[in-house]
Amino acid sequence: MSIEVRSDWWKTLFDEIYLLTDARSVCDDDLTQREVDLICELLPMKHSDRILDLCGGQGRHSLELAQRGFTDCTVLDYSQFLVDRGTELAAERGSRVCFVQGDARDTGLAGKSFDKVLIMGNSLGYLPTSEDDLRIVSEAFRLLKPGSGILVDTADGEKVRESLSPAAWHEVGSTVVVCRRREIRDDSVKARELVLCKERGILREQTYSIRLFSTTVLVNLLEKAGFSDVKAQNGFSPHEREGDYGFMNRRIVAVGVK
Repeated sequence: MSIEVRSDWWKTLFDEIYLLTDARSVCDDDLTQREVDLICELLPMKHSDRILDLCGGQGRHSLELAQRGFTDCTVLDYSQFLVDRGTELAAERGSRVCFVQGDARDTGLAGKSFDKVLIMGNSLGYLPTSEDDLRIVSEAFRLLKPGSGILVDTADGEKVRESLSPAAWHEVGSTVVVCRRREIRDDSVKARELVLCKERGILREQTYSIRLFSTTVLVNLLEKAGFSDVKAQNGFSPHEREGDYGFMNRRIVAVGVK
């Protein structure tokens, strides 16, 4: 039976349960540090640069950048829960990272006001159509100053197609189990996720969809939005061990210039 997914699933998934189910990737400080190492290698930045972490969740990359002396990081995300959580984390760490709730397709932020834009962790490919991806990247182009740069990080769609297991599960601590059933349909992975707690029963049952990118498709997307000198590399694996990390262990990273 095919997995059916609501087009607006992304409006409700990213909450406290998401931080449990994806903790191996989005709550791992060592992994975040390796990802930020790559950001700094591929997209050289000055500590005074205005950096926009678009679809940045609870701001794990911006908080790490702030720890490294970057003084002007803004995180924009649709999830109010993640924005609030990031604000709390910034206060706990004494970091001056700014968090904004908004839609990445139309941020409402001033044009030509940022030196760098980051779009990390499969934040493209969630919305219903590829036109939505173009709207996000085009908005990033609008927000950047001339001569400034973007970095986009997505799952490597070709690797996902080669290695996708239709069923996967993992434990979170001693009480929570995350079970996923998945299928590839057209250019997307459709997934049904069941999160079970030994003490509280079913915490979540929801479907979602992630559009897959090849290196060529990602480069073409950035160029269509107006970026030049676009370069992409695949093979980045932030996880040190092999495993099924929900498409977070085989990455394409692309950079471009406005």
